[in-house]
Amino acid sequence: MSAGEFFARWRVRLGYPLSLVALAFARPNPRSIRLGALLGLIGLLIRALAAGYLRKQEVLATTGPYAYTRNPLYLGSAILTLGAAVAAWSWVSAVLLCGYFALFYSMVMQGEERELRLQHGPAYDAYARAVPLFFPSLTHAKIDGARSGSFSFAQYKTNREYRAAFGFLVLLGSLFLIWRLRQS
Repeated sequence: MSAGEFFARWRVRLGYPLSLVALAFARPNPRSIRLGALLGLIGLLIRALAAGYLRKQEVLATTGPYAYTRNPLYLGSAILTLGAAVAAWSWVSAVLLCGYFALFYSMVMQGEERELRLQHGPAYDAYARAVPLFFPSLTHAKIDGARSGSFSFAQYKTNREYRAAFGFLVLLGSLFLIWRLRQS
């Protein structure tokens, strides 16, 4: 198993215990929870939009948010992670969460790059030249030969993106409970 495969396979499984450790160090307050929730909502919206365009293993996604960044799902996840770190209001939690994201997802993106290059060949190379890997461009890339696509709520559900929203709500609820317990 390559490093990329390891990180792709274990990123979610290791994320749960890491979240519990981050919660143990959390020092949330109502303001941090509200601000973190706002950031998280932005991340969730980006993820939802991206998931509605993504047809995994079928078509190279190059339209919608994929015309600005090759990894809009992970950009949304990064903002979601930042939201969780802000909501937790602890530098230890922030380092754990952001460090985990940076390490795991940089490796996952590299692995996915290799897979997409193998699967789509020159079409992916042209796409990669036109669209940045992670940080979005301010302009919509026009890729020769790109198939137009549109957002599909059915595709959003197929990709089970609602699980990210549920997980973030559980995290926010946990942080609220931690704050309440510390008040008594």
